[in-house]
Amino acid sequence: TTKDSTVSQSHTDMTVVIGFEGSANKIGVGIVRDGEVLSNPRRTYITPPGQGFLPSETARHHRSVILTVLKEALEEAGLKPADVDCVAYTKGPGMGAPLVTVALVARTVAQLWGKPLLGVNHCIGHIEMGRLITQANNPTVLYVSGGNTQVIAYSERRYRIFGETIDIAVGNCLDRFARVIKISNDPSPGYNIEQMAKKGTQYVELPYTVKGMDVSFSGILSYIEVRSGKMLKCNQCTAEDLCFSLQETLFSMLVEITERAMAHCSSQEVLIVGGVGCNLRLQEMMGVMCKERGAKLFATDESFCIDNGAMIAQAGWEMFRSGQTTELSDSWITQRYRTDEVEVTWRD
Repeated sequence: TTKDSTVSQSHTDMTVVIGFEGSANKIGVGIVRDGEVLSNPRRTYITPPGQGFLPSETARHHRSVILTVLKEALEEAGLKPADVDCVAYTKGPGMGAPLVTVALVARTVAQLWGKPLLGVNHCIGHIEMGRLITQANNPTVLYVSGGNTQVIAYSERRYRIFGETIDIAVGNCLDRFARVIKISNDPSPGYNIEQMAKKGTQYVELPYTVKGMDVSFSGILSYIEVRSGKMLKCNQCTAEDLCFSLQETLFSMLVEITERAMAHCSSQEVLIVGGVGCNLRLQEMMGVMCKERGAKLFATDESFCIDNGAMIAQAGWEMFRSGQTTELSDSWITQRYRTDEVEVTWRD
């Protein structure tokens, strides 16, 4: 009997959170127990070259696989619903229809299993996952993905946005360029641009737009959309040269605003998160800047920087441990959910 009671006691000390992510074209379910990722399966909705993904079709994809992914997550973790303490889901930001799909499933699961529910900010999921995996202490965060571009630093119970894109996200700029020159979306347009850029030799001058702490990417996209066809036809440059030039220009802008935020915060750490964050050229350029400042760069690999369920579970774990839950009546989604709207109750 003593043995049994210690087993149940040790389990109560450990908190298990399941996280559902589906704000864009990835659907993921992850399970985290006290800083340990127990499982993290996901599926990606991939469209033909030259096409983006539409909200309704993406939501249909998520609906068709989410229960399979949920089953995989539980099996991989070797857990039963009874072992889970809390159900977390992405509240926003993201695409409406996919977010609603995932919120509905999370809501249903929480009620069926009799567990508390937690709506998580997608951006904060990325940050908390990055902090967990890299053990960065208090970094200046560059959050770069298909839908978001922000430079963030923690101060007084908020993740403050120091700079951001004033139009489209850096990942969206890369994706849309990939569509223009018909680069494959498998495994992702950004990955394929990165591989092609390695073969680029000629730098093509492109618009460089930094406005104080903010960046703008729509001008560079328009410029390259209008001119790329003609340049390629006249053999002025290759598609590889364009990929190389676009990356160099976009990433230089991002490094500049990150360095400015570091100077402002007297920070000695940079953490890159989000899907574009697994680009090795971006990591390399940021690394050079950090080295010059005597600072340290932290980055994760594609299993954690690309949207996944475990990051939502990890942020949910932090929130749940600090006493937060979401009432069913409040469990809607918010497509424009700002990083700095969330009170960070789990950091001093």
